Amino acid sequence: MLALFDLDNTLIDRSAGLESWARGFVRSRSLPREAEAVICDRLRERAHPEDFIGLGAALGLSDDPGDLWNEYVDGVARSVRCVPGAREGLEALRGAGWTIGIATNGAGDIQRAKLAATGLVPLFDGICVSGEVGVRKPERRLFEVAAAECGASLSAGGWMVGDNPETDMGGARAAGLRALWVANGREWADGLPEPDVMAPSIAEAIEALRGATV
Repeated sequence: MLALFDLDNTLIDRSAGLESWARGFVRSRSLPREAEAVICDRLRERAHPEDFIGLGAALGLSDDPGDLWNEYVDGVARSVRCVPGAREGLEALRGAGWTIGIATNGAGDIQRAKLAATGLVPLFDGICVSGEVGVRKPERRLFEVAAAECGASLSAGGWMVGDNPETDMGGARAAGLRALWVANGREWADGLPEPDVMAPSIAEAIEALRGATV
């Protein structure tokens, strides 16, 4: 059985990692405390190299945007941590014979740096990053590539596990996959088609997968 996983705020705590890096970056540059909020607000939803053009200007920095991006990649990779229960759950899935992969939006260098820093890479049969394939979730093509990277096909079915109702859950449905939503303390939004399964945490999501028969 195939299970594709989102990365940020599903398997790793990107939000906490970003905040930790922002604090350290502000201290290292002797920037005012409010600069932390500026950084987090601008990078909370996404971070790509071009975002650092405007961010550098907003912070009054003369650094080359490419250098700022590289500093971000290195720093955030060191700052992120696996969500409790993620590693153990993935190891249990592999032990149970599941085929597991990553289907994540983002730039290739930062997403792969985070995977490497957290030691998760060996646990996956395939890794698909939107910045490397030119399409983003919820587009079906990204799920097709992610399945192929795992040596599988969407036609055989499977699951998508993630925290985003639109890109992860909506994308999974459009791709013919079953959808497992990790709530992380949130309520499902009214009006959206519900996922097949809702779980409070990644540990409970993976436990639900292990009990799934389809």
